[in-house]
Amino acid sequence: MPEITIRPIEPEDYDDWRRLWTGYLDFYEARVSDEVYDTTFKRLCDKGNADQNGFLALADGRPVGLVHYIYHPHNWRVEDVCYLQDLYADPEVRGSGVGRKLIEAVYAAADANGTPSVYWLTQDFNATARQLYDRVAQLTPFIKYQR
Repeated sequence: MPEITIRPIEPEDYDDWRRLWTGYLDFYEARVSDEVYDTTFKRLCDKGNADQNGFLALADGRPVGLVHYIYHPHNWRVEDVCYLQDLYADPEVRGSGVGRKLIEAVYAAADANGTPSVYWLTQDFNATARQLYDRVAQLTPFIKYQR
């Protein structure tokens, strides 16, 4: 079992980050432009942008997973909430605790930020990930609509 460490995404991580995020997007059969890749990465690395953040998971020093999370206001709370937007682990490390460690890192960051509520979305067919999610969070009855 490799040693898993979690750390913030840094500017020198672009190639590894892009490979991992592409894997995530491929899973959901989604595509984004090069401009979106570049803009998102710049936002994640911008120390002046405290609302958009990300972590990499490293297995024995090699990037194998990522998570992106966003703080935003909420009309039903005084404090902001945290949206865990993207979570991905390379297929060869799934089941090794990478996803759990990334979620726990977001929980810790949100707690340190004074943002106790963390939420995310997944597709109903993502059964493998949902086994983890059922252990670390509560399923809500909300259904998403989108324009």
